[in-house]
Amino acid sequence: MTDAAAAPPISSPARTFFGEPRALAYLAFTEAWERFSFYGMTAILVLYMSQALLVPGHIEHIAGFSVFRTGLEAVFGPMSTLALTSQIYGLYTGFVYFTPVFGGLVADRWLGRRNAVVIGAVLMSAGHIAMAFDASFLLALLLLILGCGLLKGNISTQVGSLYAEDDGAGRTRGFAIFSIGINVGAVTGPLLCGLLAQIYGWHAGFGLAGILMLIGLGTYLAGYRTLTDSVRAVRVAPAPAKLDRAQWRIIAALFAVMAITIFQSISYYQNSNVALIWINRSVDLGLLGFHIPVAWFNSIDSFVSIISVPFLFALWRRQAAHGGEPGEIAKIGIGAAIAAVANLLLVAGCLLTTRVPVLVPVAYDVLLGIAFLYYWPTLLALVSGAAPPHLRATLMGTVFLTLFLSNITVGWIGGFFERMTPAEFWALHAAIAATGGVLALLLARPLGRVLAAAVDQP
Repeated sequence: MTDAAAAPPISSPARTFFGEPRALAYLAFTEAWERFSFYGMTAILVLYMSQALLVPGHIEHIAGFSVFRTGLEAVFGPMSTLALTSQIYGLYTGFVYFTPVFGGLVADRWLGRRNAVVIGAVLMSAGHIAMAFDASFLLALLLLILGCGLLKGNISTQVGSLYAEDDGAGRTRGFAIFSIGINVGAVTGPLLCGLLAQIYGWHAGFGLAGILMLIGLGTYLAGYRTLTDSVRAVRVAPAPAKLDRAQWRIIAALFAVMAITIFQSISYYQNSNVALIWINRSVDLGLLGFHIPVAWFNSIDSFVSIISVPFLFALWRRQAAHGGEPGEIAKIGIGAAIAAVANLLLVAGCLLTTRVPVLVPVAYDVLLGIAFLYYWPTLLALVSGAAPPHLRATLMGTVFLTLFLSNITVGWIGGFFERMTPAEFWALHAAIAATGGVLALLLARPLGRVLAAAVDQP
């Protein structure tokens, strides 16, 4: 499969999927299945490693693990089982978001975005299937990392390419709907994979993730012709035009906004790492006679993100009608503030009781779900709209580099959990998120001026 000639630019795309281009449906559903597999696997990964895989009798069966552990401990020092679990989680989730930088470059210069997504989906399917066996654990993580690198940034770039350059509002709506697909998968993945893991064993949960990734591949292939007809792919010339000073300022401003979001991402993504271990140890999981599976907590924030979309749209429209809708960077700052409050709830729960009520982590994840909507779709839309066209896929891949840095830090910070009190640990995350909020508040006006000028350019 090779990319066909790009369709000519369109100023008013056909709106047949919730008022948006029909190709958005294939992209959103592909992303939903991919996120189902990713979040389903991630929800049980930390518990699986800490309770089963990295314990005597199992850890010896992992091909190449002794060399891998020696290398880790040469860098980070000797690690307990929990610290090792956290570090592997951080490295895996970090590199999942690092490789899209190269995936964007490969797509821009050689494969084309559609072919890159297809190859990435194949590699990820193989990786999820390999997770069903202890021996191939490291190979599975490698395949997932490489596959995600080809898929993530390129499918997000295709969403932005569905809209005319001056249709910033439409692009924001498109990414918000696309995020619904992300969150549908993120809700159902932990629920079903966690349930299968609890009933039939860990590998059943991992196997289901692989099957659903294959369905995602089929969905994308079903829409391949529609995407060829609809997506205005930007092909990079062998010698692209030299960037002028204004474009360099735009790129610098985008990098600054990306850097600000790292703080919130650190406080957010700890909910899939040490938060699950803390919930398992410190939270009363009984609710009306039912014992809540720990993996299910990873569905709450995504579910809240789904149901919050229409309410946030209504809020933003109301604010816009009264001339008070926050700008993109201000929305990112609001998201960081909400994430800080979420972590402070855990601090309060730890200080008030030794057995934290289940509603505390539920409220924590609810707030994180709202915080996600304020910052992540906004960041994607901002980069898609402001980036120079011939670097758009590369810069969209670079957005995921912020999650690489965040998740590497999440894994490293997780190793301190055993050296701090739980209240201190969550207070640290509240402070990290608050730092991002303060930076967004201070830099919103100067960065906003640069990026607004970029969007206004013909």
